[in-house]
Amino acid sequence: MKFIRKQLDKIKPHFDKGGKLETYAPAYYGIETFLFVPNHTTKHGAHIRDGVDLKRVMMVVVIALLPALIFGIWNIGYQNMGEGKEFLEYFMYGAIRFLPMVIVSYGVGLGIEFAYAIFRGHEVNEGYLVTGLLIPMIMPIDLPLWMLAVSVVFAVLIGKEAFGGTGMNILNPALVARAFALFSYAPYMSGNTVWVADSVADGVSGETVLGAVAGGIAPNTSVFDMFMGYMPGSVGETSVLMILLGAGLLIITGIASWRIMISCLVGASLMGFLFNIIGSSTNELLNFPWWQHLMVGGFAFGLVFMATDPVTAAQTNKGKWIYGFLIGIFAILIRVVNPTLPEGMMMAILLMNVFAPTIDHYIIEANVKRRKKRLQKVNV
Repeated sequence: MKFIRKQLDKIKPHFDKGGKLETYAPAYYGIETFLFVPNHTTKHGAHIRDGVDLKRVMMVVVIALLPALIFGIWNIGYQNMGEGKEFLEYFMYGAIRFLPMVIVSYGVGLGIEFAYAIFRGHEVNEGYLVTGLLIPMIMPIDLPLWMLAVSVVFAVLIGKEAFGGTGMNILNPALVARAFALFSYAPYMSGNTVWVADSVADGVSGETVLGAVAGGIAPNTSVFDMFMGYMPGSVGETSVLMILLGAGLLIITGIASWRIMISCLVGASLMGFLFNIIGSSTNELLNFPWWQHLMVGGFAFGLVFMATDPVTAAQTNKGKWIYGFLIGIFAILIRVVNPTLPEGMMMAILLMNVFAPTIDHYIIEANVKRRKKRLQKVNV
């Protein structure tokens, strides 16, 4: 690291004010602050220094994603090649299929971020460090790379930069990318073939649990396999166990809200339980056990890594309870009622992203009214 520090210091004068590369200073400082904590101090107000800046927070989220990522890459190989292979064979097969998606996501997304930073003359935003990994983790492994690139462009330009960049967006950019891909390239985002690409094993089915149930077919996936993740799906969403490991890290570090997670679980459980009571002879999703809804599809992954996004989620403590609860309610409602969207979690989170500011507004207004009433009593 000392060598890298020396090299950065050597070329830094060219990017300082008056240097021949001054125009590209945002790109230089973006790389520098990604590698090293800034060495400057505040000149006004409280002089507080902390080694955990926004980039470090983003890196913790990336670390929390690693268990689900590693398992998901292995699972790609397992779902395609069938049983009887070694761990490394499965993992290498999955890595060869998945890494190009990561390269495209970061290449296109960071390219736009750097271009905007240079054009506007500000530092590079850090938020795409996580978004760039989340996007390929929630996409079908068989999605053509050019479609992924277009989805990334839309997510960064319309879902993020149009609102002012990191910290100003009202919608989760990764989910914006998935929603764009779903509505623009529907045949590549749903069905029995998109989750298992170029299968080399006979009898391999790419049908997800929710897809099977929505089609009126009883899934042949055991509860153990649902929890462990031995089933078709996107890289990030299959293993509940690995997602829980990431959730533990995010909760311990205080980066993700446990209130949103718990309330979302309660809302989804309640909605699923009510549907089980109603039952149906034509819609098998009404009969699908409520607690199994929590282990399939993108529910667990969305709950931990999407719903808790500190930028697009509710900010007040009471608001977080309401926000998470409604996400759980709508996720199961959309799954069961809308036959074209047997997933539901993505739409539920995006919907509540829009209403999060409204929830916080009324929570704060209620607090203000209560304080005014207490003040009036004191004055009397």
